[in-house]
Amino acid sequence: MKLLVASHNAGKVREIEELLAPLGFDIQSAAGLPEPDETGLTFEDNAILKARAAADASGITALADDSGLAVDALDGAPGIYSARWAGPSKDFTAAMARVERELAGRNTSAKFVCVLALARPHGEVKTYRGEVHGRLVFPPRGSKGFGYDPIFAASGMSETFGEIDPALKHSISHRAKAFAKLVAGLGL
Repeated sequence: MKLLVASHNAGKVREIEELLAPLGFDIQSAAGLPEPDETGLTFEDNAILKARAAADASGITALADDSGLAVDALDGAPGIYSARWAGPSKDFTAAMARVERELAGRNTSAKFVCVLALARPHGEVKTYRGEVHGRLVFPPRGSKGFGYDPIFAASGMSETFGEIDPALKHSISHRAKAFAKLVAGLGL
């Protein structure tokens, strides 16, 4: 089955391709397709917007991901604005510094959230949500992964997502949990 990965984030695309590789999909790129404005108020809303736009524009079933870091002491921020906290240049070093600054010694519990939306061209859309809970650590540690990975340690772990082997991250991450639900939903 052809599947369009509806993302322009190279790190997300790489992780999605790695998670889909064993399933035998013919992965297509969203390169060249316009990216819709993320005007939704939830991860689900934004994932649906991206999947629907890509599927309808391409005529191919599309998979979109909306994900981010939700910090308890910041009332769930940066949440759906996780990428925007990194600014137009996608500077996650600055975004991580902002999280640390805004926390100012408060509770470091946080979670990564991923919502996958699978849209058929001009047809149905299904969503699958995954979460991984943990805590934030400062200063950032590790160069593996992307985004906020260097400041997030999953519950029961001392290493951050930026330090652990990518294969381990793929098996326990919010994206892996959403993918497990997607695979079950597709009956694969």
